[in-house]
Amino acid sequence: MKLLIGGYTKKKATGIYELPLYNSDKGLKVELGTAKEIIKIGGPTYFVQDQDLIFTINNAGDKGGISSFQLVDGAYQEKDSYLTAGSSPAYIGIDSVKHLLYTANYHTGALAVFSYTAEGQLTLIDSVTHTADTLGPRPEQVDGPHPHFFDETPAQNLVSCDLGNDCVDFYRLQNNKLEHLAKYQNEAGFGTRHIVFSPDGNYFYVVGELSSKVNVVQFNEKDWTFNNIATYSTIPDDYTDHNGAAAIKISHDGKFIYVSNRGHDSITVFAVKEDHTLELKQRVSTFGEFPRDFNWDPSEQFVVATNQNTDNATLYKRSAKDGCLTPIQKDIYVPEGTRVLFSE
Repeated sequence: MKLLIGGYTKKKATGIYELPLYNSDKGLKVELGTAKEIIKIGGPTYFVQDQDLIFTINNAGDKGGISSFQLVDGAYQEKDSYLTAGSSPAYIGIDSVKHLLYTANYHTGALAVFSYTAEGQLTLIDSVTHTADTLGPRPEQVDGPHPHFFDETPAQNLVSCDLGNDCVDFYRLQNNKLEHLAKYQNEAGFGTRHIVFSPDGNYFYVVGELSSKVNVVQFNEKDWTFNNIATYSTIPDDYTDHNGAAAIKISHDGKFIYVSNRGHDSITVFAVKEDHTLELKQRVSTFGEFPRDFNWDPSEQFVVATNQNTDNATLYKRSAKDGCLTPIQKDIYVPEGTRVLFSE
């Protein structure tokens, strides 16, 4: 098992790094090894993998977009790029069965769908640009729409989260064209960032970056009705310093929700009750500053959070029973990390 971490390349980082995850002390202890650069590229703040292919955000100076790399004879080779003038996207999602990629560009307001081949060749299928329909009141919102997420729903429609417009938009890709289906509006100033869905596909949990909240919503993906269940803070009530909620994950069994907090520098753990309301279980430190992303291995036994500002990561053991995280390795050096992905 390996860990891949990418992020900004403004200071020390130069691309995507690989860290081995191995057993020591006769298998009684799991540790992460030393980070080694495997792909040299500008600003791989988000990336996805399909077997021997890696698709990553590429900040190429005055151009931005995505690039593909393929593992050939033990080394990653660049296969293709799709770059345009201006800023790079903030998010890239993947459907490895359909060979589709989904990108959200925070700065330009654009959502895009790409196809890819087994050799990593990229083709733009369609794109749409959000308009300033419901801009929120916060300084980060008044300059326009800011989609921060674009990926598939349980029924394989598409969903985007727009921080500027405080909303979740649903689309369908039909005849290679994106068709808007529905919109769910969060409260003003929520800062809609990322979203996860319950295993049964009847609920979603959307995190607000600017509000540091999680909104639980019941929805029907056939008639597009929405029922706002409840909203929960990811930070303590008495915490008054700046915080930006970032990544949100849901366990495969649907019993636990996890959110990273940049500012409070923690991961908040919620238990999902039978009525899909949430119960706070834990707020655990990330032992660094500005944890934009975290992720777990396929078994969900281990979690790694990376701290962008302090160039370090933390490895946790996860309890499947109560969802709580126990740190088992701290101060793992990784420069400017913003994306965490376990790899076989």
